[in-house]
Amino acid sequence: MIDLKEIKDKTFKRENIYSLAIIIFIFLIDRYSKIQITNNFLDNAYYINDFLNFDLIWNTGIGFGLLSWDNSIFYNIITAIIGIVIVTLLYFLLNSKIFDRISLSLIIGGALGNFYDRLSYKAVPDFIDVHYGSFHWFTFNCADIFITVGIICFLLGDLFKKNV
Repeated sequence: MIDLKEIKDKTFKRENIYSLAIIIFIFLIDRYSKIQITNNFLDNAYYINDFLNFDLIWNTGIGFGLLSWDNSIFYNIITAIIGIVIVTLLYFLLNSKIFDRISLSLIIGGALGNFYDRLSYKAVPDFIDVHYGSFHWFTFNCADIFITVGIICFLLGDLFKKNV
């Protein structure tokens, strides 16, 4: 039988409120950066220095432009899967220890930023272009940075956990 009091007590713990604050903060940073780029981007590319440009592209795929096709059914299926993954990560966050909780908060905050764009614009604005000479890394955004850092932290935390 489902115990609503236990669910309420587990959900509204202080740690979960902190995690929610991290998620919202990351989401707002991501939104602000994307709004600034999409509203103020006048050129095809904006040169920052020898290693960094801003170059706005609209990504209809998943991370790093993978699975980008002009098929709305496929796009909607991928978007639904991403939504399910976010909900699953939220469940894991509620049942995690502090380091995993922080890592998952980073991932969820970034994922929500990109998910919002998929729902609002039917694409995700990517604009950070890191390069060296003629080699260009995949164009990405702030949400992708948080997702990547969260995944790296999660994996490193798992790698160094003591088997108790």
